[in-house]
Amino acid sequence: MDDVFRISDGRLLVNIKAVPGASKTEAAGVKDGRLRIRIAAAPEDGKANGALAAFLAKELGCPRRGVAIVSGEKSRLKTVALPPDTETKLRALAAR
Repeated sequence: MDDVFRISDGRLLVNIKAVPGASKTEAAGVKDGRLRIRIAAAPEDGKANGALAAFLAKELGCPRRGVAIVSGEKSRLKTVALPPDTETKLRALAAR
């Protein structure tokens, strides 16, 4: 699971595979070195990215502004930067 996230430049970077258009937004485990997150929003006009960021902020207990998509803005494969103190909660989310 350690290949899913890493610390770089004081940020926790997590590899995510987003699956938009799901019936509800939820974590769906780890596969192929990426945390899979099903997203209830459609992949249009940034709605799925916004829903992903809001979900991570809520689940990890950090402010929404602390969640940043650093690569893959228009792709299902994303890298997201999070505050480093969210690592324990992120590990718990990935284990679901």
